[in-house]
Amino acid sequence: MINSHKVQHIFFDLDHTLWDFEKNSGATFKSIFEELNFDFSLEVFLDFYNPINHYYWKQYRENMISEVELRYLRLEKTFEAMKVSFTPSLLERVAELYIQQLSTHTELFEDTISVLEYLSSKYTLHIITNGFEHVQQRKLENSGIARFFKTVLTAEKIGVKKPHPTIFLSAMKTAEVLPEHAMMIGDSLEADIQGALKLGMQAIHFNSHKEAYHEECLIIDQLSDLTNLL
Repeated sequence: MINSHKVQHIFFDLDHTLWDFEKNSGATFKSIFEELNFDFSLEVFLDFYNPINHYYWKQYRENMISEVELRYLRLEKTFEAMKVSFTPSLLERVAELYIQQLSTHTELFEDTISVLEYLSSKYTLHIITNGFEHVQQRKLENSGIARFFKTVLTAEKIGVKKPHPTIFLSAMKTAEVLPEHAMMIGDSLEADIQGALKLGMQAIHFNSHKEAYHEECLIIDQLSDLTNLL
């Protein structure tokens, strides 16, 4: 259970929590496919790419690979799995276009704006994200939600990624809030929820990509549930 009366500050994850990564990523690849005249199915590509991307993000989060390796390996392994021929220059071009265009897409999860309007009238809101600094800032601004957040803390800025305790401690120090008055809301049990709970924060798991059921904290399936809970 949660104790909303103690909460003063709420920390949100961004990708897969507020900003709909899968839809925006798909739209980005659609425009890349059109620009580069790829002759294979976007839908088939995304069926391969999405789980591969999740795998390499986990590798990146655990410091097994670098940012550069993340950007290229997820594409290389997708093309290999599809048995599509490619050159290093093609991978470089796709990776470059992807980073350039991703943050121009602005699809949010349903009810994001209304939920943030409601919560910002009661709590101070912040972002803690493992995404890249310049990309995440553009996502917030282009999608029209930057105005809701007092602080935005990225793993790139701090030098460690969620669930490392340093990023949560840095976020709370910046916000000047104690753990017992802080709540984390995110989509990843490992990165967002367990990382926050270990430091004494409260947490709500927005299970946007159907992780396995658990009893570590409250689980919601839609953001609008927050208006009844907080």
